[in-house]
Amino acid sequence: MKIVIVGGHGKVALRLVRRLADRGDSVVGIVRNPRHVDDIRRAGGEAVVLDLEQATVDEVAKTLAGADAAVFSAGSGSGATAARRDKMDRAAVVLVMDAAERAGVRRFVHVSSINVGCADDRDIGEGYAAYLRAKRAAEEHIFDRDGLDWTVLRPGVLTEDLGTGTVELTAGNRVGPTGARFDTVAREDVAAVLAALLDRPETAGRIYVVIGGDTPIEQALNG
Repeated sequence: MKIVIVGGHGKVALRLVRRLADRGDSVVGIVRNPRHVDDIRRAGGEAVVLDLEQATVDEVAKTLAGADAAVFSAGSGSGATAARRDKMDRAAVVLVMDAAERAGVRRFVHVSSINVGCADDRDIGEGYAAYLRAKRAAEEHIFDRDGLDWTVLRPGVLTEDLGTGTVELTAGNRVGPTGARFDTVAREDVAAVLAALLDRPETAGRIYVVIGGDTPIEQALNG
């Protein structure tokens, strides 16, 4: 398969690039910073430099042309302003979906957050709330896309722990949890789940929550 990863230099995304390349897939990572190109190449992929805050639909569609799937794993980063969070965590998702439809790429996997439904929780802090509001709005756009075979993955708190190949994977609903959760999951295991989702077209139209657990990933997806 040819897979385009948006936000290809992210900590989950680089692990996904490496995992997909190692199994023989063709991987393209979209990055904003030219200094990140070599990191993508060392992981086994190719890189395209594109600023999603400035790019047009046609520019993104050109990068997506010929792909079998797109994975959105970009983010605004810690300390971002509310305006930038909206641009990267919501508007960029819409941009990529528009581009995917234009390029004829139906499969779209989106990395969201376990707490996407908790943006109005007064105890989580305004910075995190702004991030979650943008993520929630992005999901609402995704759910309205009949032209895409989308899957949403909501990971818990990401860690640098070694991956175990086992997780707890549960079905999510469109609203999300009413109370904030801070269960952890290794980035390597999130990358492994993303790779498995790309192999399973039957997961289109579904929402998954993933945290650390004891069930092998393929078995968890069969549940």
